[in-house]
Amino acid sequence: MAEHLESGAPSCGRTTWAGGLKTPLREFLRMETGSAVALLAATLAALVWANAGPSSYEAVWGMPLSVRAGVLDVSQDLRHWVNSGLMTFFFFVVGLEARREFDMGELRDRRRLVLPLAAGVGGMVVPVAVHLAMNAGTPAAHGWGAAMSTDTAFALGMLALFGSRFPARLRTYLLTVTVVDDLVALGVIALFYSEHVMPSALLVAIGIFGVILLVRAAGVRRGPPYALLGAAAWVALFKSGVEPIVIGLAMGLLTYASPAARGDLERATDLFRLFREQPTPELARSASMGLVSTISPNERLQQLYHPWTSYVIVPLFALSNAGITISGAFLARALTSPITLGILLAYIVGKPIGIIGSSWLVTRLSRGRVRPPVGWAAVTAAGTIAGIGFTVSLLIATLAFRGPQLEEAKLGILTAALFAPILTWAVHRVTAMLPKRRRIRALLGTSESIIDLAAPVDPERDHLRGPRDAPLTVVEYGDFECPYCGQAEPVVRELLSDLGDVRYVWRHLPLHDVHPSAQLAAEAAEAAAEQEAFWEMHDLLLDHQDDLRVTDLIRYAEDLGLDVERFRTALHEHTGAPRIAEDVDSADLSGVSGTPTFFINGRRHHGAYDIDTLSAAVRAARARAALKQ
Repeated sequence: MAEHLESGAPSCGRTTWAGGLKTPLREFLRMETGSAVALLAATLAALVWANAGPSSYEAVWGMPLSVRAGVLDVSQDLRHWVNSGLMTFFFFVVGLEARREFDMGELRDRRRLVLPLAAGVGGMVVPVAVHLAMNAGTPAAHGWGAAMSTDTAFALGMLALFGSRFPARLRTYLLTVTVVDDLVALGVIALFYSEHVMPSALLVAIGIFGVILLVRAAGVRRGPPYALLGAAAWVALFKSGVEPIVIGLAMGLLTYASPAARGDLERATDLFRLFREQPTPELARSASMGLVSTISPNERLQQLYHPWTSYVIVPLFALSNAGITISGAFLARALTSPITLGILLAYIVGKPIGIIGSSWLVTRLSRGRVRPPVGWAAVTAAGTIAGIGFTVSLLIATLAFRGPQLEEAKLGILTAALFAPILTWAVHRVTAMLPKRRRIRALLGTSESIIDLAAPVDPERDHLRGPRDAPLTVVEYGDFECPYCGQAEPVVRELLSDLGDVRYVWRHLPLHDVHPSAQLAAEAAEAAAEQEAFWEMHDLLLDHQDDLRVTDLIRYAEDLGLDVERFRTALHEHTGAPRIAEDVDSADLSGVSGTPTFFINGRRHHGAYDIDTLSAAVRAARARAALKQ
């Protein structure tokens, strides 16, 4: 079924070892999905509280709170401490994810920046135009910023409820569009919703940020200097009148992301071995720092702050801002208010038109060279679900409106968040009625995937299993001593037996720092390959991962009926080492540092390696390949 072409279902119990494997993008999407539940609960709690005890709701969030340090005094009510203080960390995480997308995600191919940039901007400009048309010539027009920004957590969370009805790539595409959305929205806050700007304090903030850039250029990786400088910049921006949350985004964008390098992992292994031999506090500290340094600062900081922003800060923001007192008189007034209707129509009409229209325009103007990574039905779903504007919209609404107008704006934002999933469900139902081939095209599209595999498969060089001219190619970088490779092997065999149009390629990545026999085992496989018995030796090595000594390898050669002397000589002279080194170099170029790592038609497979997940990924690749024929 087309609905299940790119399933994100969890792995089956047969290979539960694979289910725990995590990637930055998977973790981000999972966290955002969980955050949507907490955000919804906080919103409902705010509405109940505001209607059950409106005086206590306003009394709590209007409570003044001051922080003094010497001559500095920062004073605001509790709601604004949440909005301007804690939400700085939310935008810090947004900046981290934007930088990760630029360094490691879809946007690392800079040509692909054009489409999400256009979709993000178009998905903001059209809603703003709708709101301005509804409020032209009135003071409420100043609140146009509340009608443009998508709530990433809510949108991804609601999209997750549709499960595999839409391709997994849609979540990634929506994420890249909303990253642009958040960046532009924060610029709007800084430029249009900052009042009484003090140039002297702003210059101080700019100077502090310059110091941050110098510290970063000097290669400082420790967190405390950045935390102190970031806090100082926040205070300076607060005093300047510019919304201080912008410093969170700026700090996030400065934090680079990169995969763990094999050399760093090997150094970490050496440090741990030293600690294992002499378990002293000094060596424990060195080993700990060595392990931490293998992970990029971006991923470390996301792991630290993302749970707090998702499950504490954003729900707290909703609790402090979403409460409105609902009555018959209020609804009668609000449902005819141009503020409420302007925001509502901006999100449920303007957002889809902006995202779909700008995506189509870029595709048309580029003559198909730049196109969405999913089909147009999925793009339409992205446009409708993006009509959930919550966090940033509420934030801008609190800056642009006061009193009854603020209540009307909040109602428009909440009503749009209710209608957006309904429209997305309607898109799914219409798509499901299409004939199968058209449905697949409408969901998956025909765009080219980013090729993650640096060294293309060469049938004359690579070790192949399956038809040489198969439309689907699965490449595995493996280690014969790696237990996970051993557990993945039955899955690969089942995959090849179930799907006849797949060719499978094994490439060597012996992790000799943790698997002392892996290099020799790889050379044994290459020695067997000289006698046309690579796959027979490959299977024996993975079936006997605990027996990879020289005597074991020679016994396997005897069992296979090989020329044992020739095999022994090849092992002694390391004739397979150059070939293995080529595979290792190609792994480094492809960003591979662990085993097993799979590539499907050149695209890296992120996720579990059980038969259901791997088969779903292969079938999705097959469907995309069939659409191009």
